[in-house]
Amino acid sequence: MEGVSDFIADFTDFELIDISNRKLKIGFIGFGLIGGSIARALKKLGNSFYLIAYDYHRDKPSADLRMALDDGVLDYITVSLDEKLPECDIIFLCAPVLSNIEYLSKLKPLIPADCILTDVGSVKGNIHTAVEELDMTAQFIGGHPMTGSEKTGYANSYALLLENAYYILTPTDKTPRSKLALLYSLVKRMGSIPVILDAREHDLITAAISHLPHIIAAQLVNLVRDCDDKSEKMKALAAGGFKDITRIASSSAIMWQNICLTNADDIKRLLDLYIDYLKRASDALSSMDGDFLFNMFETAGEYRSSIPNSSIGLLKKMFVLNVDIVDEAGAIATVATLLASNAISIKNIGIIHNREFEEGVLRIEFYDEESLSKAAALLGRYNYRIYERK
Repeated sequence: MEGVSDFIADFTDFELIDISNRKLKIGFIGFGLIGGSIARALKKLGNSFYLIAYDYHRDKPSADLRMALDDGVLDYITVSLDEKLPECDIIFLCAPVLSNIEYLSKLKPLIPADCILTDVGSVKGNIHTAVEELDMTAQFIGGHPMTGSEKTGYANSYALLLENAYYILTPTDKTPRSKLALLYSLVKRMGSIPVILDAREHDLITAAISHLPHIIAAQLVNLVRDCDDKSEKMKALAAGGFKDITRIASSSAIMWQNICLTNADDIKRLLDLYIDYLKRASDALSSMDGDFLFNMFETAGEYRSSIPNSSIGLLKKMFVLNVDIVDEAGAIATVATLLASNAISIKNIGIIHNREFEEGVLRIEFYDEESLSKAAALLGRYNYRIYERK
């Protein structure tokens, strides 16, 4: 049996298999933003998937699942784990991390050995440990689509949420290559970029670039809240940089509670290091150490600028333009109409107000690189000033 290191060594050219002619039955336990987006992406590929979701709401059926059934995204809703789910080729665990672990023991006596069990949690160590204890390593492949939104629930899901997003797969030492190839190919067909990692390495990486930033954002918001006066001047004036770096503080509280509790060791190790880095900055302010402060900002700026806006590294690719607009009624509508009339779809749009730009700047995010290029060329022809996203 191949080990994880064998898969990691050749993941860049890992084999794809043709699944276009296979009618796959796929189950979902948990059906919010990520589960719903995966289901939408699969249905967008055609009718070769039969999608089943488990509804744990015994007394009152889930409105989200009923909506998905009405949308044609789901084919069947079951209220029992032993109905339909044992027939699935793949089951996605899309509940909070701790809940996903609880479902493992319930599913073990129900699902056949050839069923692939995967999850979408952003912590892999705990669930891998549970899988080993339950002797389910031959059918489990950890998964983590590195995408999301501060919004939650099926109503906010969409297929393009997965487009160009890194999708981490963490097989076990007993994962058959055929199972990994099937899930890898499915992820690829959904438009994501599959990357194979060891579960322990995954948790350290995500602790640094995802989990710790959420704690920092949350506590920065709490600091401002607690330091504000009764007239809430800080809140009223908060904009620009503050809102940019604290946007993720609006994410699901229960999800991030689960993440912190299941990746506590890696997060605490990095958090303690970060506190030490902040202490150095505090000491530099006390001693008026200008050289340290300059070097702190310079090295951070250089490294931040070196992070590519491309499919390299473990950050989701973004397609963003910043556009100068005049401060007058209808300015945003004019740009939006111009893009729409040329069949260019907008993913997100909003005004940036900070010292980096003299006037108001319109930030426009697109779904793909082709749309970004077309928009830049079109707006340039109409003499709009364009800023490339760094």
